[in-house]
Amino acid sequence: MKFRKDINGLRAIAVIAVVLFHFDATWLPGGFAGVDVFFVISGYLMTGIIFRGIENKNFSIYRFYIARANRIIPPLAVLCLVLLVWGYFYLTPIDYRVLGKHIGGSISFLSNFLYWMEDGYFDVSSYEKWLLHTWSLSVEWQFYIIYPLVLVFMRKLVSLALLKLLVLLSAIIGFIFCIYSTIQWPSSSYYLLSARAWEMVIGGVCYLYPVKWSNVDNLKQKLIEWLGVALIIFSYLAINKETAWPGYWSLIPVLGSCLVILAHRNDSAITSNVAFQKLGAWSYSIYLWHWPIVVGIYFYSLNNLFIYAGILISVLLGFLSNKYIETLKFKNNFTGFKSYFKCKPFYMIISVGVAGSFIFLTNGLDSRVSKENQNLNASARSAMVDWEYPDPNLEIKGYDIRFIKGRANKNILFLGASHIEQTFPYVEQLDTEYNIYYLTQGGCLLLPSYRPNLDCSNVKGYKDILSEIHFDKIVTSLFLLDSYLPENDRLKAAQLNIRIAELNEFLEYTKDNSLDVFLILGEPRGKEFNPKLSIRHSLNSEIPTKKVKESYATHYKVLPSIIRSDRVTIIDPIDYLCRETCRTRDVNNQFYYKDSDHMRPWYAKLSLGYLDKIFDK
Repeated sequence: MKFRKDINGLRAIAVIAVVLFHFDATWLPGGFAGVDVFFVISGYLMTGIIFRGIENKNFSIYRFYIARANRIIPPLAVLCLVLLVWGYFYLTPIDYRVLGKHIGGSISFLSNFLYWMEDGYFDVSSYEKWLLHTWSLSVEWQFYIIYPLVLVFMRKLVSLALLKLLVLLSAIIGFIFCIYSTIQWPSSSYYLLSARAWEMVIGGVCYLYPVKWSNVDNLKQKLIEWLGVALIIFSYLAINKETAWPGYWSLIPVLGSCLVILAHRNDSAITSNVAFQKLGAWSYSIYLWHWPIVVGIYFYSLNNLFIYAGILISVLLGFLSNKYIETLKFKNNFTGFKSYFKCKPFYMIISVGVAGSFIFLTNGLDSRVSKENQNLNASARSAMVDWEYPDPNLEIKGYDIRFIKGRANKNILFLGASHIEQTFPYVEQLDTEYNIYYLTQGGCLLLPSYRPNLDCSNVKGYKDILSEIHFDKIVTSLFLLDSYLPENDRLKAAQLNIRIAELNEFLEYTKDNSLDVFLILGEPRGKEFNPKLSIRHSLNSEIPTKKVKESYATHYKVLPSIIRSDRVTIIDPIDYLCRETCRTRDVNNQFYYKDSDHMRPWYAKLSLGYLDKIFDK
């Protein structure tokens, strides 16, 4: 295939979007769609390689794999190696342990599964995962493994024309499945090949069904290209992190990419200019290096000036990686099966993967720190995974319930997110006459306007439960009241007013359907409670109570606007758990919390006495 400047420039359009989005999402809220543009390009190029080989009857799956390995693995292995060496000197054992695990996942091209399994409400922040961006490389590599096998096998059964038609049909079916799976399984759809494969396959369709342009079609080519670029830019601006992705919205950047490819304009001022040609050539390495720099800025709480420096450094490192690593020539043409074991990039996978696994298994090489710090790190590791909330044991009208049997025919409903869930260990140990129902969903506030694109149906459907069961008391948390508000002050105030109105509607409704309602303002919180951050930044084991209350300024500010009556009780856990300061761990350095704002079960069992008034104690 001849070198195509338009495709190289399209790479630049993709990588610019991803880099800008990661360094500051407000600049380009949908910039993450640049990954989808990359997928289309990859599908186009890979389909061209495979079909030319099939048509010429000289396609070798082994050579295809080796060529992909020679291209992708060396720059990735160097990045992993640099992070391993740097982390040894500058990361705490806990952080280094996580890095080791992620390096093992990335270099084995399984990181998309790893990050999918970590993609829970309590998992490590995205900005603490140094190799999070490699999920897309894993998706591509898995596509590279499966796609040629399927095409070669099908070619033995059907004609070349029918095979091309099957590729087209699979792209359509894949898109339909993508829409369905994004609704049903949003997390897995984001990270796994099953919902992303159609984007690469449709890139292949562009190769298999090209538009034949004549010399007089230059204006048409321009219009097609401009429309394609417009669709891509529109997607970068119109979508955001709250958009269900990939889903049907992904058709916009994918279709835009296809139009640019089909326009086939090698002399385009948009894609063929010098700047885009350079950035396109360096795009893979820029993509590899930019994300660790983004994480570093977050990791060390650097100010916004470092964002601009980070972008320039990303481009510089991308250029250096492209010039000195991507251009390395590794043998590709082997003779005989055994000779393929001489492929050097596969030994890079083994060596880097073993190193990452060793670091993970040795708890981040914690032998390099003092015995006291080893014990503190061990305490933090056990705290970070300490959470007790059982699986549902009851279903009412399709809603998942955790049910605790009481001694009498009296009922209490605990309703909310994880800050209601964390009360379960304390409530479960009580000997009470009430039947306790927990209707919860992590990360979800029961108010209708709260994150409408997030599936919070198990919480927001509380009226169905109230129509089925009479509750004497209802308990919920206001912890998330100020979460996910717009950054703009005017929009923030407007959204907060909507939430207050919805909360008052909830109170009016529940007062008519129960005897008492209890609102829990929010437990003590702060990065000092977070075991990992406490160790990383050597934070104090106690926080001034005044500082903790300042973090709930919005909650206290809206209290006068909330309906108050003798049947609505507001509980402030901070008044119960703190005096002049709020402690974060005991004298034996056992952390009270698993993260910045979620209590460990043993601490909850000891400390949540402020719930006793709910049970008439």
